[in-house]
Amino acid sequence: GWLFRRVMACWRRSGDSKRQVILFILCFYVCQSGAETLRYSLPEEMERDSFVANIANDLGIPVSQLAARKARVVSEGSEQLFRLNQNSGVLTAKESLDREEICPQSDTCTLVFKIFFENPLQLIRGEVEIRDVNDNSPVFPENEMVLKILETASPGSRFPLESAQDKDVGSNGLQNYSLGSNPHFSLAIGTRKDGVKYVELVLQRQLDREEQGELNLLLTAIDGGSPPKSGTAQVRIVVVDANDNIPAFDREVYEVRLAENSPQEQLVVRVAAVDPDEGSYGEVHYSFTQTSERSRQLFQLDPATGEIRVAGKLDFEEAKTHKMVVKATDGGGLSAHCKVQVEVLDMNDNAPEIALTSLTASIPEDAPPRTVVALFSVRDRDSGDNGRTECSIDADLPFSLTPTFDNFYELRTNAALDRESAALDRESTAQYNITITATDWGRTRLSSRENIFVQISDVNDNPPEFTQKIYTMSVTENNSPMLRIGSVNATDADAGKNARVNYALVRQKGKEQPELSVNAENGDVYILRPLDYEKVRAFEVPVSASDGGSPPLSAQALLRVVVQDQNDNAPVVLHPPPDSSAAGELVPRWATSGYLVAKVVAVDADAGQNAWLSYELAKATEPGLFRVGLHSGEVRTARAVTERDAPRQRLVVLVRDRGHPPRSATASLAVALVDGFSEAHLRVSEEAPATDPDEPLTLYLIASLTCVSALFLATAVAAVVVKVRRSRRSETETLPTFPTIATESSAGSLPRSYLYDVCFAAGTVNSEFRFLRPLFPCFPAGLPPGPGEQRSSVCSQDVAGLGEEGD
Repeated sequence: GWLFRRVMACWRRSGDSKRQVILFILCFYVCQSGAETLRYSLPEEMERDSFVANIANDLGIPVSQLAARKARVVSEGSEQLFRLNQNSGVLTAKESLDREEICPQSDTCTLVFKIFFENPLQLIRGEVEIRDVNDNSPVFPENEMVLKILETASPGSRFPLESAQDKDVGSNGLQNYSLGSNPHFSLAIGTRKDGVKYVELVLQRQLDREEQGELNLLLTAIDGGSPPKSGTAQVRIVVVDANDNIPAFDREVYEVRLAENSPQEQLVVRVAAVDPDEGSYGEVHYSFTQTSERSRQLFQLDPATGEIRVAGKLDFEEAKTHKMVVKATDGGGLSAHCKVQVEVLDMNDNAPEIALTSLTASIPEDAPPRTVVALFSVRDRDSGDNGRTECSIDADLPFSLTPTFDNFYELRTNAALDRESAALDRESTAQYNITITATDWGRTRLSSRENIFVQISDVNDNPPEFTQKIYTMSVTENNSPMLRIGSVNATDADAGKNARVNYALVRQKGKEQPELSVNAENGDVYILRPLDYEKVRAFEVPVSASDGGSPPLSAQALLRVVVQDQNDNAPVVLHPPPDSSAAGELVPRWATSGYLVAKVVAVDADAGQNAWLSYELAKATEPGLFRVGLHSGEVRTARAVTERDAPRQRLVVLVRDRGHPPRSATASLAVALVDGFSEAHLRVSEEAPATDPDEPLTLYLIASLTCVSALFLATAVAAVVVKVRRSRRSETETLPTFPTIATESSAGSLPRSYLYDVCFAAGTVNSEFRFLRPLFPCFPAGLPPGPGEQRSSVCSQDVAGLGEEGD
């Protein structure tokens, strides 16, 4: 930390020419800081949460960076022994540490841990040496040791004793032995090649069984602690009669190689000792001496045959060698010793262990390539190729494994050859179950698996999609306000708020907002106000669906609303005009059956069946004299006109549509029966020019020309008639002569003096038209009484009525 601050100070003070050198030194320092090892020591048996070190001070970093970079400590193995406080930077022991339990067969006990930093990723190795304290006293395997010694044993003879065991190491371990005061024996303390102290009794003075047959000695083992601790055992010396031969082993050291995990009762080695004496002095019995308790648990010795067999589970990872001392004792108490050394061979009996250090439980689907998802380590307790490991995952996953250092691996998203192969798509796969397989290189390969679940969090990358491009809905006119006519629906493949769809109408510039509303949440479509089919028959409105992402994505569909007709309009009579009290029509008395009197023309603003009109005679002065065409509206004579028929007839025609319920209107006609017409008015042909129903524009032009011509001709004839009448009145009072019989056209229509103004109405057939008022002469006053007087009266009334209509 001091070096880093000095380098940064030099960086600020130096110019551009020196900054490259300082940058190199800074990079070298950062690299070295990632590779350094922190070393600490801690006495064993400390209390829980005992202080070990201040990591922040030792690394020279601010305490705030520990939490910002998610610093954490990971111990080797499955048990975590240390805890790092991110707020203070203090490293403490989670539990009280017992060196004898952690490192039972090691003189030094070092615990390795690693400190992980993120953003950026950094690994720092640390070691904590557990210092031994004198918390264990030396212990003898037996509280009493019995030695049988011949009385003929010469001074200087040595007799091995059971060694004491002390779990402490170093100066706290076994250091010395002492023997209680006696005249015959002394102690000889030695150290084997493996550093273990052994003790032997040395005969200083000849024994005499007759003088003393048994001696009791106190053997004390003392360690080097402060204060020292000790353990004692009784040594009982039994003086036996002379047995001048001791057992003899064929070898001093037996060396055996044995595979770990060997089955129990498997023969390890057979030791053999021979005693040339006879009788009980020649019988040899075998037993372990100066052998650790663990070795006694793993091996059993047959006292009669000297066979050593496997009694427990051998583990190469626990102990690579086992050393034992076998004592052969004859019936006279004489004994000899040999050493048995068993070398345990490693077998591939440990599968790799996967320890997960860091895991990102959820990553966004647009995460960049090579994003670190997890960090883990692999450990195999075997040795050699049995301890070498390799890791793999399924090949069809968008992830890859990258080895880092010290058996650590990173699980990253793939660096893609193309964009599609590396993209994470939550819509196709929302969760990955990644199986990490660790396999060793043993002859019989062992493996282990660890499953990692990685959630793919959603990103707003999918716009809403309508189920239809065009929604067609219908509504009957005169609907009630806020009427629901249907709904639109859009789905979004995203999740959460990114999939929450809101609906809205798209406002169109230059157009009025339609009488329509869409529920923003469920897409229900409502008509705000009543609609009129006669004004609006259909309209289209764009509808948008937007999701709740940031930024939001949207889509559009077309909403088409079709207004259905309702029979809400009654027929409207165009001819005769409804504003006149009664329209006047003239019918000659010579009219035969089927004579066309007039045509009632009506239209209906509705459509379809609601606009189909039918005509019927509702009321008539002479019901049997006239009839009305059901679909054409033509009023014709039902029989020939007679002299008995009243000169004035009044007809009421009912016009009815086919709606449900039907609507109707009435038209009133006044018909005058007259004796004849002027000859000048009989010259116009009744035949209408042929029309093509498929060409309404041509028909409209023909009708317009006909109307103009008729108006011009009517004006000219009227002027001539007025002039002729004035001239005749001045010359004579005689009446004009009328033809007795009016000539009918071949079509059976009105006389030729009638001109027709063709007028078509919307929603009716092309053959419908209405009449112009007929041109007929006016009879002068002063006619003789009788039929002529009636004619004059009828004519004057009808002319007045028709004149008003014409105006």
